[in-house]
Amino acid sequence: MDSLSPPSHEELVTVFTGKYGPVDQLNWSPALRWKFGYFNPDDVYEALLEKLVGADTRWLDVGCGRNIFPSNQGLSQTLADRARLLVGVDPDETLNDNPYVHEKVLGTMEDFADDRQFDLVTMRMVAEHVARPEELMQSLTRVTADGGRVVVYTVYRYSPVPLITNLVPFSLHNPVKRILWGTEPEDTFPTCFRMNTQQTLLDLFARHGFRERLFLRLDDCRTFSGFRPLAWAELALRRLLNRWGRRYPEYCLVGVYEKAPGDA
Repeated sequence: MDSLSPPSHEELVTVFTGKYGPVDQLNWSPALRWKFGYFNPDDVYEALLEKLVGADTRWLDVGCGRNIFPSNQGLSQTLADRARLLVGVDPDETLNDNPYVHEKVLGTMEDFADDRQFDLVTMRMVAEHVARPEELMQSLTRVTADGGRVVVYTVYRYSPVPLITNLVPFSLHNPVKRILWGTEPEDTFPTCFRMNTQQTLLDLFARHGFRERLFLRLDDCRTFSGFRPLAWAELALRRLLNRWGRRYPEYCLVGVYEKAPGDA
């Protein structure tokens, strides 16, 4: 397989302007992020997938629901058109509303009965909901071609928001998410956080014949992104912490794992 590197600044700018528009015409929220030189985790994940999806790519998107990239419909369509095959698997009926996948499989990954193998398997904000990681890994190993890659994009288990989420009753999750991010009830699911550290992911994939090819920790300044003064405060705090050599406490993880040839 070719070498794998994080998206470059130029690649991030291409995704950013393709999603939000020309820099001189940005709405206040992306304009604020641009001013601070900040690309959010979705931007980075999308730029990474833009690098990984080619004309011959057989792509399986696990837990995709109604979207490939919820905040980037243009790139969703571009990559769906580019890929040789794009299969979406999800037990939730929102999958039926997905206009991008070439094939829809309504069910869990563990029950995905298909002899085909895929060059690229993606899990966007899925790992935090997995209750039985070993069973999922057995399925991922079975469907991933030799040399194929699995991309996991998820939240870090010990960031403030996941820690608070564990303490708040599930019945209150969507009301809070609706206030902060405008989400709908059908887009809120129970969380487990059993695959949400680098070491946990590394151990799981290594046991099944995968090696880590890329791992990114992405500062997540989106908690108050819908409120201008608080959004500015988040970005300003991140800048200040970075100047002090400290990590912003809220962040996401992106890991890319490649299946070694010869592993079943």
